Amino acid sequence: MRSNVGSGESASTQSPPNPSSQKAERPPVLKKFKAIEPDDPRPTPHFPGPLFPAVRRVTSLPPSSNRRASFDTDADKPSSVGDVTASNLNNIDVVNSLSDRDWMYPSFLGPHAVRNRVVPVKAASRQPIRGGGERLVDRVESKVVDEKQLSNTPVNKEEVKIVAGQVSTTMTERSSVSSWSARRILRMKLKRYFIFSVIIFSCIYPLTYVIHLRNKVERLEVENINLRRWCSETDVGNYSNDFLQPEDDSSYKIFGNADSKTVALYTVMFTLMMPFVLYKCLDYLPQIKIISKRTKPNKEEVPLKKRIAYMVDVCFSVYPYAKLLALLFATIFLIGFGGLALYAVTDGSLTEALWLSWTFVADSGNHADSTGIGPRIVSVSISSGGMLIFAMMLGLVSDAISEKVDSLRKGKSEVIEKNHMLILGWSDKLGSLLKQLAIANKSVGGGVVVVLAERDKEEMEMEIAKLEFDFMGTSVICRSGSPLILADLKKVSVSKARAIIVLATDENADQSDARALRVVLSLTGVKEGLRGHVVVEMSDLDNEPLVKLVGGDLIETVVAHDVIGRLMIQCALQPGLAQIWEDILGFENDEFYIKRWPELDGMQFEDVLISFPDAIPCGVKVAADNGKIILNPDDSYVLKEGDEVLVIAEDDDTYSPGPLPEVRRVSFPKVPELPKYPERILFCGWRRDIHDMIMVLEAFLAPGSELWMFNEVTEKERERKLIDGGLDISALENIKLVHREGNAVIRRHLESLPLETFDSILILADESLEDSVVHSDSRSLATLLLIRDIQSKRLPYRDTKSTSLRLAGFTHSSWIREMQQASDKSIIISEILDSRTRNLVSVSRISDYVLSNELVSMALAMVAEDKQINRVLEELFAEEGNEMCIKPAEFYLFDQEELCFYEIMIRGRQRQEIVIGYRLANSERAIINPPKKSEQRKWSLDDVFVVISSGS
Repeated sequence: MRSNVGSGESASTQSPPNPSSQKAERPPVLKKFKAIEPDDPRPTPHFPGPLFPAVRRVTSLPPSSNRRASFDTDADKPSSVGDVTASNLNNIDVVNSLSDRDWMYPSFLGPHAVRNRVVPVKAASRQPIRGGGERLVDRVESKVVDEKQLSNTPVNKEEVKIVAGQVSTTMTERSSVSSWSARRILRMKLKRYFIFSVIIFSCIYPLTYVIHLRNKVERLEVENINLRRWCSETDVGNYSNDFLQPEDDSSYKIFGNADSKTVALYTVMFTLMMPFVLYKCLDYLPQIKIISKRTKPNKEEVPLKKRIAYMVDVCFSVYPYAKLLALLFATIFLIGFGGLALYAVTDGSLTEALWLSWTFVADSGNHADSTGIGPRIVSVSISSGGMLIFAMMLGLVSDAISEKVDSLRKGKSEVIEKNHMLILGWSDKLGSLLKQLAIANKSVGGGVVVVLAERDKEEMEMEIAKLEFDFMGTSVICRSGSPLILADLKKVSVSKARAIIVLATDENADQSDARALRVVLSLTGVKEGLRGHVVVEMSDLDNEPLVKLVGGDLIETVVAHDVIGRLMIQCALQPGLAQIWEDILGFENDEFYIKRWPELDGMQFEDVLISFPDAIPCGVKVAADNGKIILNPDDSYVLKEGDEVLVIAEDDDTYSPGPLPEVRRVSFPKVPELPKYPERILFCGWRRDIHDMIMVLEAFLAPGSELWMFNEVTEKERERKLIDGGLDISALENIKLVHREGNAVIRRHLESLPLETFDSILILADESLEDSVVHSDSRSLATLLLIRDIQSKRLPYRDTKSTSLRLAGFTHSSWIREMQQASDKSIIISEILDSRTRNLVSVSRISDYVLSNELVSMALAMVAEDKQINRVLEELFAEEGNEMCIKPAEFYLFDQEELCFYEIMIRGRQRQEIVIGYRLANSERAIINPPKKSEQRKWSLDDVFVVISSGS
């Protein structure tokens, strides 16, 4: 019943077998089915279900030994047509047994018709061997017959025939597809070989035929000459002689009369045809090589044309003179082969033909005098090639000139300078720095400043031109490149520069200092060595030791952030000090110089102090102590051989020691220093090095002082940052930290502060905006305006008696008192980074003092001119040691006393101070290193003096 149903469905769906199939694919590997033998003692596994258990059917198969013997026997039998017919009878039982699988349909569900499943045969990857199809069918049928006989299952012959025919049809179809693909590939190969053969034949046959015709013509000419000789010997008439004369045709002269001309003609024709032949046959050369070596073609192999084009491209890219050499070769080739062609078609010599070819190449108009078809064709061809070569030459020359001009425009040429100043990098401080260097070089008639930055040269020159500053003979040369590349450093003659300035970038502090460190490493890698010292602008004080460790003694560092912070504190504690620092650091007025004067050896410092009419000695560089600079030495110090004198002068060539002047040494009663009083200071904003500023205030302020910190950083975050910076808050003795959170540009937040009670207010450039100079200055300016407005409205309600205790020390100084009492008696120090914003704030007079990056540029320029000055600045900026101060006149004279400046300097030495300048009560600016120091004049107690004090 089950077999009949299966056979019926198979007959209706399967196509009849194809007995003509003789070629089959490789026999597939049949899937092994798990079957349980009858005598297997293991229990039958089953899978319980929710409705009924699934019963595992036991398939009655012969033992494994019998099955293996059956397969081996079938495999050993030879393949024949009779075996195929017999084996087809057993093939259906294999399908039935495989389709029946190992599961039994439960009987209580009713009758179940089992469909015969056709097992798909997977085609093998390799071609089957001869007779493989017959052996496969025979093997399957024999297996099925054996198994059916053992299991007593009925066999249906029709089903056997259908399945056998289906297997044969599948194999036949696959075999036909593979054979069709093979025939197609073969046809394509034959077509390519035919085209290649036609090309070769079309190239070789004309040449062979031409040679054959030439030989035939030569034979005819010989016969003609012999015939004419014979006619002349036999007295043949003149008419015969004329008849046998060769025609004087210009086209015949193409071949010439000599064998050398024939060779030249063939050589030219062959040479001209070969490039076209090779171009057409390049893709077939690898195939010829593969066929000759009998190897399989590689599908991933790059075509020969592409490889040749790639090599030419690489050659032109790697070798700069490859194009010029190619043009030269093309010119020689054209002249040579053009000369050969002319030699073949004219009667002249080879030398004359080559010269004529050169004239055609050099001047295309010379071919107009050619006569004859052949010479005219050749001359026109040579002239056309000459015009092409001339056009290529013009293109190369134009490209070379354009490239050179572009290189000069982009700043890629080498700087041939020595003893110049080199600036590496670009920042907003560059304008002020160039200005200071130009002023410093004014005394020597100008100098050379080279700027190397990763910007376009034209852009840098435009930015410098916008400064609208007279460089007074100093030349500024810009070059585009990276300071991290040694080739770019050599391009600006880094080894011959007398000083190198490394500017900080506009990035955050860590990134800027990391870049500065890499630049220093690049400078230390210069093989030629460095002639001058290196001045590095740092952004964070904590990164300074690492740069000095890498650079060694050649490195001088200027920490911009630290300089500005310390100057802000000093100016907040001593009003008017900012203008004095601007005068001393800048080259426009007076600055520090160190020089040796042998005529001063053996003199005491108190005499050296009054030996310079145009300078003020401030210290000594001790040669015996490894060049240590001592500021404000004792009067009893005697200058020794090799010692140098540190002075404040207008320029390095404007001062010299003179004879000692006659000065009255009258003692003046020493006025004791007034004790320090507690102060209240406000910080608006958060700086990266605010912990260092707190330490400086701790050293300067009196006990009981308060430091209010107003910013957007939370109190816990502030404490964490201060502790990470190395500040021990519990160890502060003189100041108390008061924290307030808020935004300094919101009026409501500022009104919550007692702004009228602060002695000094410092508006800091906030750390969150330090990457943007414009935004930082805008925020500082807005905060300044809001604070001034709030203070002006609270002025009537402030207690007039609560004046600052700091005024007690300056009761007779109207200048300082007016500045402290300005804008509700509160000093505001604004940190402005951009010098343009600084000028706006200074003109509007809404802030007492403005400090900007211009001071940092001045310090960089001064250290670049003389690296020893950096030691002086470090000591003056530090919280310990000597410092620059403003002292009242009552410390040195009586009211309306008539004295010269030398006498005031001597009285200052009684207080262990060096008086370097003064500011009169009715003057707006202080005078540093005043002229006419021996001139007597009256002084007022409202005057103030600028001194360098030991701070003790």
